[in-house]
Amino acid sequence: METAKIDYKNIYYPPGGILMWILIFLELVTFGAALVFLVINSKEDPEIFHQSRLALNATFGAMNTIFLLISGFFMATTVHQFKKNDTQKASFYLKLTMLGGLLFLILKGVEYYLKINAGYTIGYNSFFTFYWLLTGFHVIHVIVGLIILLFMQSGINKSKALLEDVEASAAFWHMCDLIWLLLFPTLYLIL
Repeated sequence: METAKIDYKNIYYPPGGILMWILIFLELVTFGAALVFLVINSKEDPEIFHQSRLALNATFGAMNTIFLLISGFFMATTVHQFKKNDTQKASFYLKLTMLGGLLFLILKGVEYYLKINAGYTIGYNSFFTFYWLLTGFHVIHVIVGLIILLFMQSGINKSKALLEDVEASAAFWHMCDLIWLLLFPTLYLIL
């Protein structure tokens, strides 16, 4: 099998082009700033933040971390197989990537349902305002990532996907992983 070539002088390298990386940078800065404000607010009312954090299910958070990390591994494997021009394996690993994202969303949906039923809504206190805004914004990113991956799956199945597009979708998906790796310990373990 022939290996896919990357034109390092191409404007679209790094994967997805410079605009994709500007987007990723801005998203990370946005989430980072929100986490800084969360920590600053937690210092103003440490007892409320601590008690509220204890109301979260750290097991759910850990399971979601595992789902996204394994999904990220499968995404990296997808890119690797695509570079080897093994579209059948790339397609298989991309489906496993999407399964990880779907499992994340299902478990997050269960967690949201339990929080709402317990009365921990966005207006309950400042901790839960941050919790809902940060995790909700992340969920939107995961949904957008899954839509992107569905388009990649379609492109791979029709032999129309380009390496740059697969790498760009991987970069976006890994950004979702990274953001969750910042959110999980801050919300579920530290405060």
